[in-house]
Amino acid sequence: MSPLPKSNPLSINEMDLCRTIEIQNLKKRFIGKGEVKGFGFTQIRYAKRAYIYEVDSGSTKYYEVFKKRINRRFALISYPNSKAFGKWAWTCLSINDAIKKFKSIEDEKV
Repeated sequence: MSPLPKSNPLSINEMDLCRTIEIQNLKKRFIGKGEVKGFGFTQIRYAKRAYIYEVDSGSTKYYEVFKKRINRRFALISYPNSKAFGKWAWTCLSINDAIKKFKSIEDEKV
């Protein structure tokens, strides 16, 4: 048996397999845990690069807009944690502001 080369790049078939792994989508509705325990989250809109969720704290409603981030380790789309806000996630107080931010993310050049 011949030794493996020092760098072992993926074969074409292995790369195709990586591309076909099914990514778990975000839930349409869920109840928060941790810092947002008990808050209700409802997906309002999603597209290729962005999401809008309505957040109901029980006393207030607001919107979270964020870029789509795929966690390849766990094969799922990540919902932002508090450290993401201001970087790849934003809070908006009105649906109109949320839609504007959503559209700006969708219109960004890659």
